[in-house]
Formats: sequence, structure tokens, C-alpha cells
Amino acid sequence: MQMTKITLLLFALHLAFVSHVRAQSPAPIVVQAAPPATVASTPSPAVTQDSASLQATLKMLQQMKETNAETLKKQEAALQQLDEIQKAAEQLKIFSKRG
Repeated sequence: MQMTKITLLLFALHLAFVSHVRAQSPAPIVVQAAPPATVASTPSPAVTQDSASLQATLKMLQQMKETNAETLKKQEAALQQLDEIQKAAEQLKIFSKRG
């Protein structure tokens, strides 16, 4: 009986020691900072475009804006129809429960 208690005590101490050793964080890893990147002095493509291409781009963006506005109007109408259908379905449920 005495031997079993000693064995259990030693086993518990061993487990406590092993868990304590594993719980410690590993040594930190130091990484050297990268040298700063050199910036190329080339002009961006937007700066080199002429005014005609800018006007064409502006016109295209305006057309896209108009198309998006029309799409939003259609979606709003569809949402209103769905709301009306949902209200009608709720009323139908209420009336079906009554009678």
C-alpha cells in the first residue's frame, strides 16, 4: 500500500513537471527588417492620358451610373411587389386560422 502511494506521488510529480516544461513558451525568433524599397519615378498611366480619353472615360462612367440607377429602380419595384405578396400571404394565414 505504501509503495502504491509513493508510485502515484512520483507519477503525479512527473506529470506536473512535464506539463510545466511544455507550458513555457519557446525562445523568440528575431527577424531582421527588410531594407526600404526604392520607388521608381515613372509617371502613372492616368497622368499620360490625353483629354479625349478622359472624356470617353467620363462618358462611360455616366452611362454606367444611369444603368445602375435604372437597375435600382427595377429592384425597388420588385421589392415592393414582394412586400405586397408577403402581406397578402400573412392575411391569408390569418383568415385561414379563423375559419
